[in-house]
Amino acid sequence: MKISYKLFELALKHPFTIAKFSRTSTPIVLMEISHDGFTGFGEASMVPYMGENMETANAFMSKVDLSWLKTPVDFDEVVAYLDNIAPGNPNIKAAIDIALHDLKGKIENKACYKFFGTDPSKMPETSYTLGIDTPEVLIQKIKEGEHCHIIKVKLGRDNDKELINTIRSATDKPLFVDANQGWSDKQHGLDMVNWLHEQGVVLIEQPMAKDDPDSNAWITERSPIAIVGDESVQRFADVEKASGVYHAINVKLMKSGGMHEGYRMIKKAKELGMKVMIGCMSETSCATLAAAALAPLCDWADLDGPFLTSNNPFDDPDFKDGKWVLNDDPGLGIRLG
Repeated sequence: MKISYKLFELALKHPFTIAKFSRTSTPIVLMEISHDGFTGFGEASMVPYMGENMETANAFMSKVDLSWLKTPVDFDEVVAYLDNIAPGNPNIKAAIDIALHDLKGKIENKACYKFFGTDPSKMPETSYTLGIDTPEVLIQKIKEGEHCHIIKVKLGRDNDKELINTIRSATDKPLFVDANQGWSDKQHGLDMVNWLHEQGVVLIEQPMAKDDPDSNAWITERSPIAIVGDESVQRFADVEKASGVYHAINVKLMKSGGMHEGYRMIKKAKELGMKVMIGCMSETSCATLAAAALAPLCDWADLDGPFLTSNNPFDDPDFKDGKWVLNDDPGLGIRLG
């Protein structure tokens, strides 16, 4: 197995602002793993708040040796091997995992979604995310996202109601809300939940701090809409801890370390009677298609990476009626731009 990778700066169409920071681009590691004449593509989206960067990626990759790996790939072995190299580092681990899934599909001449028993006809609609912005820019973003049937809104500041009122002046589409741990008082949080419910909000991600399960559980118990654990649910071991604290979890491949563990998280959540959202960071078509292969197993999708960026190095995946369309090309179905 031959591995190569490079840094790529993924530019955002608009400055992206959430409760705690703002950025105009995201550093990405684009990875290729080759074997027997086939090449699999992977991606690490290194959003700043997760703590990974090119330096940490290089340090981790300097210890990676896949010469022992045989085909067909045993992904339990891969996850154990990568975790044994170093804890954390889920972004760069995801790049390896995604590339190996793409490679496996190409070697076996099989679309990746078939490895997970996914039914493409059950693909959920994906939302279009609006970062915190001025009313004028919000209206512009809503127009840019008109091909999506759901709007996702980043909240968590003192002008939350103003943002929602601005959005509601321009669209009556269903809303997802991500508070990004932005609320500090649980009663205020519950008051906001009830008000947002009246505004047509379907779900709310991470209302309170990720390390405050009691306050999150208090809101969940009283909420008329789904409360979703995001920052508090990183990998498989976190899923059971989230049961009873949230109605649902948000699985992101950049948190879970890739498709294999993401799939295990989805299955575990369903066993516990929880719903599942599959989300993304700022990502290219590569990671988007990796998540889309799992999306029909989930209740909601927030996979809008290619819509929010201006220099995607791959072709945008097929999109129809508010949903990503899975093709039957071997692997992830990535097409080079």
